[in-house]
Amino acid sequence: MANIKPFDALRPLPELTLELCELPYDVLSSAEARQQAQSKPLSFFHVSKPEIDLPEDTDPYSPAVYAKARENFLKLIDQGALRRESSACFYLYRQIMGAHSQTGIVGAASCSDYLNGRIKKHELTRPDKEDDRVRHTEALNSQTGPVFLTYRAVSVVNRFVENLTDGLPDIDFVAPDGVRHTSWTVDAAEDIAFLENAFATMPALYIADGHHRCAAAARVYESRQGSGESGSFLSVIFPHNQMQILPYNRVLQDLNGMTPEQLLSRLETVFEIQKDAANPQPGVKHELGFYFQGRWSGLRFRSHQPLRQTGLSASPNDPLELLDVTLLQKRVLAPLFGIDDPRTSKRVSFVGGIRGTGELEKLVNGGGYACAFSMFPTSIVDLMSIADAGGIMPPKSTWFEPKLRDGMFCHMI
Repeated sequence: MANIKPFDALRPLPELTLELCELPYDVLSSAEARQQAQSKPLSFFHVSKPEIDLPEDTDPYSPAVYAKARENFLKLIDQGALRRESSACFYLYRQIMGAHSQTGIVGAASCSDYLNGRIKKHELTRPDKEDDRVRHTEALNSQTGPVFLTYRAVSVVNRFVENLTDGLPDIDFVAPDGVRHTSWTVDAAEDIAFLENAFATMPALYIADGHHRCAAAARVYESRQGSGESGSFLSVIFPHNQMQILPYNRVLQDLNGMTPEQLLSRLETVFEIQKDAANPQPGVKHELGFYFQGRWSGLRFRSHQPLRQTGLSASPNDPLELLDVTLLQKRVLAPLFGIDDPRTSKRVSFVGGIRGTGELEKLVNGGGYACAFSMFPTSIVDLMSIADAGGIMPPKSTWFEPKLRDGMFCHMI
């Protein structure tokens, strides 16, 4: 069973949400945040990326940065830009991005559920990034960026959410990137009980995005021995059939000593190659786009080449081994380009699908990279299957869109 509880959120005044709420702290650089927060004193970047208010050469992990985050956070509260609900509630959060719409339930998930595996992960975390989120949470006594969770859709829950979203929302704004953000408060006792009971029947929840926030929350919970509200963490929970995953593309700095002719010859042993592809974005699983020497080619993994031919063993039914990012790593990046560990290699970079294939062309044409691979998106079904099996996906396997806005809900601990 999953333990999801209502909580008394710290929220912005509705008329300030457009100016205050911002993209997550980890999807843009300090320089980009500094530019976007310019002339915006209420921007939540002053809390989530507080180094923007310090000299540009400031170490973003220095104690001064976390002290500035606390100062700026308390200032928003003192000014009345953020105010706390008078009672514990659930909230509904809808995002509309173009033709795509998804509606999640905002609640406090259980750190114990994360530690005992009821909330399943699919990525490894980095200690330095965990440390950063721990220090940020401790400085603010609050979680200000939600963990993005998903569950296998339940029709009765979907209908319940649809009925409640027929009413007038508390917050409704369109962000500068064109994504519409809308929220409703669920404060009736019977509705709160329905959601608690509904989640209690679910065998598991899955982390879609926010592994470092989740791990940091669990560390704070353990260090505080569950005092206050530290036993739970801020979450937005979406049904799996509303999730949108974009590809996570790869660009490579060099050819690992190969000539262009040698590279293409070796790629032909792995792929069926369609030269001068009309569409740089692959249309189905096991197809990739390849940008090299100013043109796109279509690649399709040769079905007759099992992984055991490369000295590896894999079950043909193992969803982890059949991911395109796994196949590319094991059949191409490691043996051809010498990139054995993409987590640490400086010769491969990852580009979120939201930037489009034009960004790959720009990077390669600019001379900083030799070639690029555009990927077909990983499916949410594969993600859940891998998490159920206790597997860990390769780094940068998924890019979820739209992104949850920081500052819309804060969980005081």
